[in-house]
Amino acid sequence: MCGIAGEFRFDNKAPDAVVMVRMLAKLARRGPDAEGQHADGPVRLGHRRLAIIDLSEHSKQPMLDAASGTALVFNGTIYNYPELRAELIGRGHVFHSDGDTEVILRAYLQWGEACVERLHGMFAFAIWNRETLFLARDRLGIKPLYYSENLGCFRFASTPQALQAAGGVDTSIDAVALHHLFTLHAVVPAPRTIFNGVRKLAPGTTVTVNARGELSHKKYWSLKAQRPAVAKTDAEWTEAIHESLRQAVKKRIEIADVKVGVLLSGGLDSSLLVALLAEQGAPDLMTFSVGFEDQPEERGNEFEYSDPVAAMYGTRHHKYLIPNAEVLRRLPEAVDQMSEPMFAQDAVAFYLLAEQVGKTVKVVQSGQGADEVFGGYFWYPQMAADTSGSPLARFRRHYFDRDHDEFLEMAMPAYHGSDYTAEMIAGHLAEPFADEFIDQVLRMDTTMLITDDPVKRVDNMTMAWGLEARVPFLDHQLVELAASMPPELKLASGGKHVLKCIARGRVPDAVIDRKKGYFPVPALKFVRGEFLNFMQDILNSQACRERGLYHRAYVNKLLDAPEQHHTRIQGSKLWHLALLEYWLQKHA
Repeated sequence: MCGIAGEFRFDNKAPDAVVMVRMLAKLARRGPDAEGQHADGPVRLGHRRLAIIDLSEHSKQPMLDAASGTALVFNGTIYNYPELRAELIGRGHVFHSDGDTEVILRAYLQWGEACVERLHGMFAFAIWNRETLFLARDRLGIKPLYYSENLGCFRFASTPQALQAAGGVDTSIDAVALHHLFTLHAVVPAPRTIFNGVRKLAPGTTVTVNARGELSHKKYWSLKAQRPAVAKTDAEWTEAIHESLRQAVKKRIEIADVKVGVLLSGGLDSSLLVALLAEQGAPDLMTFSVGFEDQPEERGNEFEYSDPVAAMYGTRHHKYLIPNAEVLRRLPEAVDQMSEPMFAQDAVAFYLLAEQVGKTVKVVQSGQGADEVFGGYFWYPQMAADTSGSPLARFRRHYFDRDHDEFLEMAMPAYHGSDYTAEMIAGHLAEPFADEFIDQVLRMDTTMLITDDPVKRVDNMTMAWGLEARVPFLDHQLVELAASMPPELKLASGGKHVLKCIARGRVPDAVIDRKKGYFPVPALKFVRGEFLNFMQDILNSQACRERGLYHRAYVNKLLDAPEQHHTRIQGSKLWHLALLEYWLQKHA
């Protein structure tokens, strides 16, 4: 796990080492253990290291193959690297390190750009072969990769902030991205970002950049959501998912040269991870939970559910209770670490939890992805039961934060246009190789929406403390298997039926049968007191008024009744507006 950056110039100039120093400074928290650069003609690569596998200097980056001059910078973890390493040795490759970084480099030398199809893990990397620059992102987009094209050069980095540090980035607002942001609770799908001058590589995609500055994108993976040719019984599906999840969990604890813990929220997903790890004999298992102050409408912690799981498996359990005053005091830090605006109330929760966890371990497993892959959210059954209209109509009625008319009411005319988000969602739902409507929805959630909401959020907030988060529910082999399973095995039992069947007897019944919970930070959902004052100050600031994003009448409507304006999935509309403006004040 690391931070990566690079520059490829097309104007016969060499990249400036000082520019790379500025870029790497913005990535220091992602990789606190070491820093390195490599320059070769029109290209300069930079790396900040978080040492997880092969802690020696032999795996330092940028990594160079001296014979060919091929150079690599890499962020992530390759879980099948031991098998690939053995295969490459059998093909005559000689290794000088024991980690996964050199496996990518030699896999590229052996198979070229097709090497990505052999990698099992989470990754973002760039390879310079003295002629072209090749960049790749993992299938589910677990690791980030941003780029910009300007001033006769192509630059890439793990965060937009590193690109901005290099200079020359157009930070004007992308009107299409703004529409997505306020319709899909802060999701802006690749290739867009909120800035016109910053783009991101889509999951499961590579891009090759040549010396003329031409970009060639290639999608190397897509997800099919169709039933298999040979039908399975419910019991066979349950056993197949159980075995696939068991292997995903096992890989993510074995492939590390440091201790691995678990973020235990008190929900089914993280509790099941603890159970599967304990069953496989994980020694000295450490678990971590965080809670916040209650509001009258909502509990602020789930310790009553996480404590019994920790006790059941005898984990070394760590609990942190954060008062509201601390949440508000530390909120600016969390916003500083957001690569893109994030509306979810649990971003600050993950930030504060990761701070504590990072003092004890460098790697944790987390339950992100289970709800999207296995149908755990309340809106999926609502969509399934709502059979009127097009797939888009069924989806938007239960998911969109704002319909197009409300976006026009909120945004100033300079940002008006067509219903961009509806057009984009309709296109994704209509893609081939999905048998049923819920197959279409879950596939889109898993391959697009999750990437720029919970997955990005967890990556940003954990890496801010040099902590690697691994997400077994997004193992691509498990995801492929789950996508082929009948939707009713997901939506039954109030959602995640197959996971509940696996968990029965392994996890306390109270955890399995409880109402679906979320990572609660009630003060950012039911806005009052100091939190309301904080948001009022942001939205009434001169900077906000001069930016000219929002109609003042819409802002005032939300400020006049801050607890009455929630989205369809129960987010605070006032917090959405305040968060974006606050993020722009810090990052634009």
